[in-house]
Amino acid sequence: MKKFRAKAHSNIALIKYWGKENEEFIIPKNSSLSLTLDALYTETEVSFIEDENDGDIFYLDGELQDEGQHKKLSKYIDIFRELSGVKKSVLVNSYNHVPTAAGLASSASGFAALAMALNKLFNLNYSNEEITKLARRGSGSASRSIFGGFVEWVKGDKHENSYARKIDDAQWDIAMIILVLKNEKKEISSRVAMKQTIETSPLYNAHVESCEEDLENIKQAIKNRDFITLGKIAEHNAMKMHATMLSSNPPIIYFKEDSIRAIEKVKSMRAKGHEIYYTMDAGPNVKILCRKSEIQCIVEELKKEFDESKIIISDIGGDATVKEIE
Repeated sequence: MKKFRAKAHSNIALIKYWGKENEEFIIPKNSSLSLTLDALYTETEVSFIEDENDGDIFYLDGELQDEGQHKKLSKYIDIFRELSGVKKSVLVNSYNHVPTAAGLASSASGFAALAMALNKLFNLNYSNEEITKLARRGSGSASRSIFGGFVEWVKGDKHENSYARKIDDAQWDIAMIILVLKNEKKEISSRVAMKQTIETSPLYNAHVESCEEDLENIKQAIKNRDFITLGKIAEHNAMKMHATMLSSNPPIIYFKEDSIRAIEKVKSMRAKGHEIYYTMDAGPNVKILCRKSEIQCIVEELKKEFDESKIIISDIGGDATVKEIE
């Protein structure tokens, strides 16, 4: 029986995706751009189940998942069954390689790895660019985890033209540090927060428009390997996204006391001459974009304020991979 194992890395958006134009196909309101991280990844194994009476079976980190997770997974696998005409059930074993208690979302790497593996299992043989469209159907940001380096998710306006593409392999003096400040479940999910922001924030439409300008400017900065401009754009874009949440009704606040402390630490280090910038997603953890050549001295400085167990250092992640296994 054929079995395939895929590996995909997580990504951190520098130009944020925040809001869907189309909920069913996960078409975003604006294009986005991310950096793929080597330190965080998912490995997923898939094989067919021979007994036609059995449904799909899903294990995550060795634990059989509940009925709700099975329904979500089966609905996603149905896309591949429909495309291939093969109606067999699938056994999925997925493993998240994320540092203990990191509290970081793994849906991007998870669905990217699953899409890569199912593409092979169902013998679809799509290109990686085509697979980004299928990964997107599981989790929007998963489209960007098919590729390594700097990746753009082109918003499009339908399934066929909403896809991700690599902009640059990021094999230059750049890295990321993640400060894991809180790891408990969020009080309000990203999905709910996105919808509330779109419906109630008076700043939302202006944010979407500014994202398009930010995207073009950051792509030029990447082309020029202009780290300072890249960092400034990413930092401002993240805060604009949070401004839309703060101005929603009722306000959505993901910042915690330690988030503010981390931001102030980054600003103080920058004032001392370090090329260092922060970004945040829908949660309290702070991600720090920095020079790879400075990473050790930056970590030493951060350790004066934050426990070493809260600091994750990451190089740049590569493209998602898949192989047949015994």
